Amino acid sequence: MLRLLLSTVAVAAISTSVLADEQVFTAKLAGQAILPANTIIKAPDDAPEHLRTSGKFSTPDRKRATELGSVPGKDGVRPTGLALPFDGQPVQGFSGIKAVGDGTFWTLSDNGFGTKLNSSDAALMIHHVGFDWENGTVERLQTIFLSDPDRKAPFPIVLEGADTRYLTGADFDVESIQPVADGFWIGEEFGPYLLKFDRQGRLVEVFETTIEGEAVRSPDNPTLALPANPTAKNPAFNLKRSGGYEGLAMSKDGSKLYGLLEGPRYMADGAVEAINGATALRVVEFDVDGRKWTGRSWLYPLAEGGEAIGDFNMIDENTALVIERDNGAGIAAKACADANAPQPDCFARASKVKRIYKIEMNDGNAGKAVRKIGYIDLLNIADPDDKKRQGGGDGFYDMPFVTIENVDVVDATHIVVGNDNNLPFSAGRAVDKADDNEFVLLEVGEFLAAK
Repeated sequence: MLRLLLSTVAVAAISTSVLADEQVFTAKLAGQAILPANTIIKAPDDAPEHLRTSGKFSTPDRKRATELGSVPGKDGVRPTGLALPFDGQPVQGFSGIKAVGDGTFWTLSDNGFGTKLNSSDAALMIHHVGFDWENGTVERLQTIFLSDPDRKAPFPIVLEGADTRYLTGADFDVESIQPVADGFWIGEEFGPYLLKFDRQGRLVEVFETTIEGEAVRSPDNPTLALPANPTAKNPAFNLKRSGGYEGLAMSKDGSKLYGLLEGPRYMADGAVEAINGATALRVVEFDVDGRKWTGRSWLYPLAEGGEAIGDFNMIDENTALVIERDNGAGIAAKACADANAPQPDCFARASKVKRIYKIEMNDGNAGKAVRKIGYIDLLNIADPDDKKRQGGGDGFYDMPFVTIENVDVVDATHIVVGNDNNLPFSAGRAVDKADDNEFVLLEVGEFLAAK
């Protein structure tokens, strides 16, 4: 009898955990602001000629394209209507956001055109922005171009010999941002590194990543070098490409940073890190005052169908928001009949998992899995007041983008969410048009208060 009772309690505990993980909360659209995809700005006046245009190396063979607009942007086999190179620097997709508290936000542009190889002429930027929810517009209040004048990067940068050493998408892949009084902390993917910039966007510190005493490296880590002999052993790395920091959160007192990897760490036997049968991503803790990793970490288990995270910010001392997604784009109603034979007039792989989870991470579950309290579904956002300007349908709004990489708390009942449009390569809103940068204000009071 006692054994049966204990078994029943155990099953109930497991069921409660599962139900909590899958609890869905309603999100209501309170506003939408749009920055058009083709928003191009000039490089700084003191930038070298190399940065006056961008996207010159996005040809299939990586040969330089000299004629503006000569390389069509495509999402798979689907033309997006925009073409490279650009005359200037695209503001393009935003890959992290942080509310300032006065109604404005800091955000940052992704590393360029998707890879280290094709982004050497993409200048790295962070932006101070505001959203006019009433009129649906994005105002760029300030743009800061990132640079390395004091040679803090532990490797030669693209513009190593330039008078003004602006950083490019071939140097770092900046993905997440935390503004502080004396500058900005930024999480990046190539190392992956934790970077510190001052208020002028100058690099001041670079921290390599370790987990449980082991160096964490992606194949784009600049310290890796192929051997001269093809029969020799290749250098070791334990993350897939684009598996570094996609999320960077900060504790409410500013004493700790929490870096969240986009992809799982690979173990010595070749298996990916997992917990309870689910692929798991690491959250690692950094001591700001001590300037070191504390050794504490948590595991973020992906949901069924989830393949990566998009952004990460704290709600309070122990709970946080995490965007979780699959690699699909577009809606199921316009999916190709055969995903293995994609066509220009349909989505090869439609979106299924685009969520924002509320998680709990504390002293009690350090070294274990975070607790997933529940989520909102970004493919089914209620819009009874017809606040949307594009997307969705009758009574609802959706975000069927491959990469949704911005989330933060605005107030006790609202969050802000935005996509990274991977300009000019992502087309998830329409099959034949490059995605705009869409930011939405969501009313989610019950979700934020959930325990």
